[in-house]
Amino acid sequence: MTIDLPLPRARLCAGHFRGVMAAASLLLALAQPIVTWAQAPTPAAVQARVADQVTPLLASLKELVTLESGSRDLEGLARLSTLIAGRLQASGMEVQLLPAQAPDFHPQLKGARLGSMVYATRRGTGQRKVLLMAHMDTVYPRGMGAKQPFRIDGDKAYGLGISDDKGGVALVLHAVQLLDQMGFKDYAQLGVLINADEELGSPGSGAFITQKGSEYDAVLSFEGGGFEQDFVRLATSSIAIVEMKITGKASHAGGNPEGGRNALYEMAHQIMKSRNFGDAAAGLKINWTIASAGETRNVIPASASAIADVRSLSNADLDRMEAALRESIKDKLIPDTTIDLTFYRSRPAFEANAVSRTMAQHAMKVYGEIGKKLDVRDRATGGGTDAAFAGLRPKGGVLESFGLRGFGAHSNDDEYVFVSSIAPRLYLATRMVMDLGSGALAW
Repeated sequence: MTIDLPLPRARLCAGHFRGVMAAASLLLALAQPIVTWAQAPTPAAVQARVADQVTPLLASLKELVTLESGSRDLEGLARLSTLIAGRLQASGMEVQLLPAQAPDFHPQLKGARLGSMVYATRRGTGQRKVLLMAHMDTVYPRGMGAKQPFRIDGDKAYGLGISDDKGGVALVLHAVQLLDQMGFKDYAQLGVLINADEELGSPGSGAFITQKGSEYDAVLSFEGGGFEQDFVRLATSSIAIVEMKITGKASHAGGNPEGGRNALYEMAHQIMKSRNFGDAAAGLKINWTIASAGETRNVIPASASAIADVRSLSNADLDRMEAALRESIKDKLIPDTTIDLTFYRSRPAFEANAVSRTMAQHAMKVYGEIGKKLDVRDRATGGGTDAAFAGLRPKGGVLESFGLRGFGAHSNDDEYVFVSSIAPRLYLATRMVMDLGSGALAW
């Protein structure tokens, strides 16, 4: 068997190629016979197929979790992207590995090379283009996987990154595989985008996601789908990074402190003034989280810097916060100091449009077909996701949180997903692709 990945913007080394072959072999071992349907599969037929996918999907979760893939672990991300690419190609998709890089003006990453995106497409015969998104990177440094290996305990499957967001990746892979097995192609185009820098704010993939959001009629993003209650999201928070640098003047702290200009004092003054900026009731808030100043005990510090995290429910509120900060630094405590403020918009807010709301209502109906209740969350809770990039210039609608129900994202010892959520969430994803792609859902 030959696996030939059309990768115009990246090459696979021999080791990566062996990874693709291994992934394809696993897929063939798990696959069921392909059935050609004379007409679209009925909901009952899809439900029956989904039930058979639980064990294979758990095997996929184990494989995905075992491959460590922290956002700055380029080697681990390369192995995982190759695995994902092979799985998607085995399901009949054309696959590209697209290199990603942070912009030079990013306050922390400053042009750093990032993990590649996996972008796959398959043309169909239907009316609409549907894109499925998830991310492969995690917040964990390499080596932590050995401390929390994949395991199943009752209804919980544990592992680092399993909830955020390898459960989402597994659902995407199996939804695509299931549609292929059923011979369903009643969509204009089915797309998959798995990026590798989401936990960093998607600095290298955000623009590409925005572009694809403007090209696809429907975008489904596979972040976690709830804890105690299943839900999808119509809103996520915007995130900005504020970097403040103060320049003063050094002098002897004992013999001539008056001759200096204490940058540390000025930094503290600015932080204390701005710590309550915003409007908590409206979801606009700032938190200073990193600070540094000086190098020697007996020297008045000539420089200081601080970084803040800003969250808001709307993109306009970020403008309000930036304006308030820039006005605030005009009032200084220490004369003859200078303040340089950078306000970097890391991630926009996801603000749903009418099409997104129509899609959410239909998702509730689809989930009801299997006797399940699906909530629709229309207010952000502080977290930002890639749905926001897709929703900046949407051609149609965007929905977030199609992933598995789970708990413990970014936790060292208790991140898990509910095994019982696999079948219903896979049913929801598969049926939504069918109805969105075929044009059965009007808007």
